[in-house]
Amino acid sequence: MSDSSVRVRFAPSPTGMFHVGGARSALYNWAVARQSGGTFVLRIEDTDTARNREEWIDGIIGALAAIGINESDPAFEGPYFQSHNADRHREAAQQLFEAGKAYYCDCTREQLQQRTGSEHLGYDGFCRDRELAYEPGRALRFRTPDEGQTVVVDLVRGEPAFPNSAIEDFVIARGDGSPVFLLANVVDDLDEGITEVIRGEEHLSNTPKQQLLWEALGARPPRWAHLPVIVNEKRQKLSKRRDKVALEDYLAEGYLPEAMVNYLMLLGWGPGDDREILPYPELERLFRIEDVNTSPAFFDVKKLSAFNGEYVRALAPETFIALCTPWLTAPHASWRPEAYDQAVFERVAPLAQTRLTVLSEITSYVDFLFLDQPVEDEASWRKAMKPGAAELLADARAELADALWEPEALKTVLETVAAKHGLKLGKAQAPVRVATMGRTVGLPLFESLEALGRERTLSRIDAALAKSAAE
Repeated sequence: MSDSSVRVRFAPSPTGMFHVGGARSALYNWAVARQSGGTFVLRIEDTDTARNREEWIDGIIGALAAIGINESDPAFEGPYFQSHNADRHREAAQQLFEAGKAYYCDCTREQLQQRTGSEHLGYDGFCRDRELAYEPGRALRFRTPDEGQTVVVDLVRGEPAFPNSAIEDFVIARGDGSPVFLLANVVDDLDEGITEVIRGEEHLSNTPKQQLLWEALGARPPRWAHLPVIVNEKRQKLSKRRDKVALEDYLAEGYLPEAMVNYLMLLGWGPGDDREILPYPELERLFRIEDVNTSPAFFDVKKLSAFNGEYVRALAPETFIALCTPWLTAPHASWRPEAYDQAVFERVAPLAQTRLTVLSEITSYVDFLFLDQPVEDEASWRKAMKPGAAELLADARAELADALWEPEALKTVLETVAAKHGLKLGKAQAPVRVATMGRTVGLPLFESLEALGRERTLSRIDAALAKSAAE
């Protein structure tokens, strides 16, 4: 439904690489903004000066662009920076104090523990009626209503109710006068006209406090939507200390942005039928925030890889070649840069495209073409070079020396050799594959030999025969 008044926001902190959970939140916000004709606001919450880094800000903007959330789109607004609004945060804190909705408190942790007999209880309201003025060291606390409850209208979770008696008089400004994040977040959302706050469920516990602040500042709270937590295969919340969670890492490994977007959109929501591989415009059209699940969403890397494989296979051949080329020409490639031959790669690219799940796998599929000698994989050698393999290789070498060098003719040669040794073609291929390509698995053998060329094929078989004789 079109509603240009809808304003959502994505508000990351520039303290690390771009988390896949943040990417999902951004995509959900983007879908709501775009389908309504509303606005997506990017706000960088950069008040943690000890941990903020300029490159992380650039990383946020770059990662958003990679998944299709681009500054050039009319729906995009920002970025705004929370640190630029510090005076307004202090003004709001003073407004709440002057209205009697907040009070100063000089209680220490030790004093509170002595009064309550426990370090785990919330604040006991000791300073509520002391009428203290601000002095350095005195924190400003919000005066939570004593009675009633705060009902949060949540588009995902219904209307959870929080008894006000269970919400302590929480701090909104520190002893040095600086407002805490809770208040800054509310003030920024209010000033930016945010109508829907769509974010991870870890923020739900703070929502009643934020809603009370919205109301105390004389504003109508936004509609909330708290997204399910994303978990790993052990059903533990994804953690950057334990799991691979940075979007940049997946993109650097060769996951396509389109596949990442498709997969992330389905972490907690589905289109309502059996379809999973869907282009973003279709996902955006079908998405409804009200249909998001509340159950934890499993980040299944195997399923993500399967998604990515589907997208890789759907690429136009020339696009696939262009995307693979950086992997094949990078300084970290297994071969000397001058050994790479684009024309040779283009001959086998269609064969590789049907087999890759991520682009970084391309080097292991085609390295035999650009290395002086194939990779020495001892496990593959032992598996293929069983008794009789050397004799088969010698016969294959003799026949290949004068064979027509095209796949069908090469296949016929090896079928003849296999029959001579009482083997099926599949068994006869293994020694030839390991001798020429280094591994027991890879691209189709005969097309690979054609690309490798007669001279190098025979030379590698000779080297394998010499190695076998020396064992």
